[in-house]
Amino acid sequence: MQEISLNILDIVQNSVRAGATLIEVELREDTDEDILSFSVKDNGCGMDSEMVARVMDPFVTTRTTRKVGMGISLLRSAAQATGGDVELTSEVGKGTLIQARFSYGHIDRQPLGDMAGTMTALISMNPEIDFCYRHTFNKRVFEFSTKEMKEILGEVPLSDPTVAAWLKDYIDEGIANIYGGAE
Repeated sequence: MQEISLNILDIVQNSVRAGATLIEVELREDTDEDILSFSVKDNGCGMDSEMVARVMDPFVTTRTTRKVGMGISLLRSAAQATGGDVELTSEVGKGTLIQARFSYGHIDRQPLGDMAGTMTALISMNPEIDFCYRHTFNKRVFEFSTKEMKEILGEVPLSDPTVAAWLKDYIDEGIANIYGGAE
């Protein structure tokens, strides 16, 4: 995958397939500590310890539509190329947490990509799932929760094109503020 946001998209889609009703995406950029990290935590069906041990293998997948599952192994390779790594913990019936860490300034680090577009697509395609998104850049934080948005919107679904367009703008603005906003 060319961008970190696409890795996040792939992992969240795994969470959706695992039956998650709550997915938390946290992204941290810290230029002083030279870290770009993210985590995706879900309350899906989880995996047993045997599957967790095997999941980094590109030839292991639970999907029946194909024989390979390249996403997590490619993510791990990309993180390791920068001196980082990927950790995965899971418990059957409780959910999964995947964490990835990259060296922020490493020449081989993939670009972050379009997080606003990624989160908007995930939310619009899965309006029944509650998403929490937290993005930190050098101690400045942008966060939102679709649960709060659903309460405000009432009967208007998150999949409504007008809501999706507003959401994309809202996330873009929030991210722009943490990159350039005052402390």
